Amino acid sequence: MLETALTRLYAQPVTAHGAGRTDAGVHAAGQVAHVDVPDRIPPGGLRSALNSLLPDDLRVLAVRATGAGFHARVSAIGKRYRYRLAWGPPLPPWDALRRWSLPGRPDLSALEACLGCIRGTHDFAAFALSGHSGHGRRGTMRTVARADLGHRGRQADLVLEGDGFLRGMVRRLTGALWEVARGARDRAWIEGLLAGTIAAPPAPTAPAHGLTLERVFYPPAIIGSRARLSRP
Repeated sequence: MLETALTRLYAQPVTAHGAGRTDAGVHAAGQVAHVDVPDRIPPGGLRSALNSLLPDDLRVLAVRATGAGFHARVSAIGKRYRYRLAWGPPLPPWDALRRWSLPGRPDLSALEACLGCIRGTHDFAAFALSGHSGHGRRGTMRTVARADLGHRGRQADLVLEGDGFLRGMVRRLTGALWEVARGARDRAWIEGLLAGTIAAPPAPTAPAHGLTLERVFYPPAIIGSRARLSRP
């Protein structure tokens, strides 16, 4: 849809390069893409023009010019994801679109006790779906610098920041944490999955609709990003 709108504005084919792909059904509040286009439309005008052509569920929040070496995916140094949970009475529809309504009350203390073993650099192969994008120099090694749980009432938010995530990794981490929170597994099971000493059963995959890509991080020198990626 974005490429179609850009092609219409510039009267030539335009390719949009995203910072990454999310699973079907996952939300993105902070996705980033770059395009190579003539500079005849100023950034503010381009944002307004694109939003006039795009459907209501897709919005360009900001446009800025970057250097020739910038690439939305290659230049990224990290991402932040938020997984929203809820339990208890039925959720209003606008909340249910973005929260996983758990079938029971979670033990949040047990869940939080597992977050420490997720932080740091690990081989997350056990938490990746098939076609996990684990190729290249790093393979399936990733560093999770932040793993926090905030909760209020009958809702909780799991926030993960890291230098990259494998396909399905956040959803499977969330699914594994739910197994602990409902009393079916313990922290040693998650540690075994990370260490590669447990191969089966794999961690369950949490539903896609509870997950949101919140932010993509870049070196400040590239686009002047003021948000800082957490460090382990």
